[in-house]
Amino acid sequence: MTTRTRFAPSPTGYLHIGGARTALYSWLEARRKGGQFVLRIEDTDRERSTQAAIDAILQAMDWLGLDYDEGPIYQTHRLERYKEVAEQLVAAGHAYYAYETKEELEAMREAAMAAQEKPRYNGAYRDANAGWRDDPSRVIRFKNPLDGAVAWEDKVKGRIEIANSELDDLVIFRSDGYATYNFAVVVDDWDMGITDVVRGDDHVNNTPRQINIYKALGAPVPHFAHLPMILDEHGAKLSKRTGAADVMQYRELGYLPHALLNYLARLGWSHGDQEIFSITEMQSLFDLADVNAKAARMDPAKLGWLNQQYLKSDDPEAVAQHLVWQLQQHGYDLSKGPKPAELVLALRERAQTLKEIAEKAAVWFHPLTEYDAASVAKHFKAEAGAPLAAMRERLAVLADWSPEPIHGVVKEVSEALGIGMGKIAQPLRVAITGTQVSPDIGWTVYLCGREEALVRIDAALAMLPSAV
Repeated sequence: MTTRTRFAPSPTGYLHIGGARTALYSWLEARRKGGQFVLRIEDTDRERSTQAAIDAILQAMDWLGLDYDEGPIYQTHRLERYKEVAEQLVAAGHAYYAYETKEELEAMREAAMAAQEKPRYNGAYRDANAGWRDDPSRVIRFKNPLDGAVAWEDKVKGRIEIANSELDDLVIFRSDGYATYNFAVVVDDWDMGITDVVRGDDHVNNTPRQINIYKALGAPVPHFAHLPMILDEHGAKLSKRTGAADVMQYRELGYLPHALLNYLARLGWSHGDQEIFSITEMQSLFDLADVNAKAARMDPAKLGWLNQQYLKSDDPEAVAQHLVWQLQQHGYDLSKGPKPAELVLALRERAQTLKEIAEKAAVWFHPLTEYDAASVAKHFKAEAGAPLAAMRERLAVLADWSPEPIHGVVKEVSEALGIGMGKIAQPLRVAITGTQVSPDIGWTVYLCGREEALVRIDAALAMLPSAV
């Protein structure tokens, strides 16, 4: 049987980090087994579902590279199918019409609480054989088994068993023409041939209800894997401040999508002591059976470290494709500055994120108008005049304008003047960047471009005090 998994977000907000991990695990399970991955949008919450949230989910899936074989499929396009199946269950004696008003249901709830019982539907219409009538209170309720238990072998949590006596007759279809979540998801997974349902463990209590509906329909019951929650670095539930916000914020912060996927994969799954996994490795090695049943903790420092490993090891041209977006967000004119791939090569040893690279690149995209006072005081002394002038003379005629030859010129001037390279590189660094902190001096000067580098050296020479 072909493995088919699905990711089924509700578009009531953005795709957060927990949802992204669920999508990833579902995607990896399908890819490892040569199966299919389906994207379904569960948009039947008319009050909370928005097009903006749908667009954000689709954008996040695209950015992460989690491609789907089918979809997006929208539940709101399947309302007639839900009605058809609900009526089939009524005809087969597995469901029934009920007509309690909101006030009657609230009275039922209050009576149960007064008797110190669990609030639940009391089954008043279960055996009433009430037919269909035009009534705003009309619902279809599933006739849940009264005895026995529902059990399944969860791929993450192991065996779970819940007594049917804990479950009441849930509403599966409302008079407004909309199915409820627990019913729609069963019909969808049945129709779409889903074999493995991967989702958060907040759905564990829904699973026995859904299994009973599968059985009533005579439909195959899929395998279930309920993932534990993700906690923040302090062990508390994630908040918007600590990672529950839009996944696309990680793009804004400068993380590579495949680095984030690697990080998410390790939030609950492991393969020996290996930390860094290519997408291909994840697809071949991931197994739901290896997912830890305990909650995982976010570790921002580890994500930063992991991202930098990819910055260092990936093809600079590939990284540059992601860096372009960051550079554009900073308002740089990319037609006038250095090539993005060259920025990656120059700065990836000094930055953990693309955002850091973009911020550090400002000195090569904007005119140099400000100098660090401490750097000027330390390095713009009269004795820096000769080295800077010598550098300018040689740079003006350098045949090969690239980092290594420029570094070679610094060495030549050092030998010619009989001074250490630092006595040349540091004043030159301040002349080019306004500070004494930058990448290798060859890269620092190269990225500026010959014409602008000479202009900045001239400006520095003009700032030097006269020799006494």
